[in-house]
Amino acid sequence: MTKLLGMTWSHPRGYDPMVATAAEWLKRSGVEITWEKRSLQDFEAYPVQDLARRYDLIVIDHPHVGEVTAQNCLAALDVPGRDADRAVIAKGTVGRSYESYNYAGHQWAFPIDAAAQVMGWRPDRLATPPKSWGEVVALAVDGKVVLPLLPPHSLMSFFTLTASLGAPCNTERGRFVDPKVGAEALEMLAAVTAHIDAKCFDMDPIAASELLAADSGDLALMPLGYGYVSYARDGFRTKRLQFGNIPVADHRGSALGGTGIAVSAFSKNVAAAMDYAYWVSSEAVQASLYAQSGGQPGHASSWESEAVNAPVHGFYRDTRLTLERAYVRPRHHGYMAFQDKASKRINAGLRSGEPPAAIVADLDRLYEESF
Repeated sequence: MTKLLGMTWSHPRGYDPMVATAAEWLKRSGVEITWEKRSLQDFEAYPVQDLARRYDLIVIDHPHVGEVTAQNCLAALDVPGRDADRAVIAKGTVGRSYESYNYAGHQWAFPIDAAAQVMGWRPDRLATPPKSWGEVVALAVDGKVVLPLLPPHSLMSFFTLTASLGAPCNTERGRFVDPKVGAEALEMLAAVTAHIDAKCFDMDPIAASELLAADSGDLALMPLGYGYVSYARDGFRTKRLQFGNIPVADHRGSALGGTGIAVSAFSKNVAAAMDYAYWVSSEAVQASLYAQSGGQPGHASSWESEAVNAPVHGFYRDTRLTLERAYVRPRHHGYMAFQDKASKRINAGLRSGEPPAAIVADLDRLYEESF
């Protein structure tokens, strides 16, 4: 029996569907896949090359593709003879999810999970969610807001706000961000962070969602944070969350997230691993077993399905526009280190109340150094 080892991330949304699909794949193919998991922060920052030397299958974040291309640690999925299968997967992409894993002329992963920063709130505490950033600030002043700022999430919110202002951050070499727009985005963040718990600087979207879903406290809104469909399900936590499009003009510019399934170039069973990657990314699996097992599908048919939307109170339907209008981060080799440094620089500036211009200048310098 062929045995494969896979690595995903530690949350029911990331782990449960991989275990469920692996069990079904064993019945269909005779190939056994064992999935292990790592923390969200490791998922966002841990070198893929190190994982590729141990695992056959890896769930990755798209900003890693420049790094993996330079290190030759993943097997390109655009193999001869499977063009039709890839075309079907690409056609079903949510927004730019499929495209985000294509780099230097090759497809390094298939989207299995689609996400972007969206808005989450407690429907029992907030009858009408905000439609503008000014309304978000007013809720922050009232002590109703939680905003995940643990690196890299402060930078993700900066990406979202600059793009929403009509001048997205650069994804190629050159000036990172328009100085005026960068300063305005930092001022928008500062208007909120001045009124929220300092613990937000140590929170990722999972921690923020957990806090928002708790029975105690008065928190009602997470204005920007990667959406986790699990929290939209009745019974997942004491209280459920409702999700919708981001509260900015045209719901445009959210920093794209999500995950993709990749195959290690060092695997002794590349073909077997690739067969699973194609299968788990397919519409048939994404719209049924993957979604039913607690996953957040990367295929558009799931996002359009009433059967998939109903148990999660319209999570997919109500955030779809934000996903379709999302911004794709830089992906060059060197970006991952920049992501960490830039997030920490933003947080230091927000905590100390530094002039936005000084922070923007440092972000420009760090971005140039990343090349």
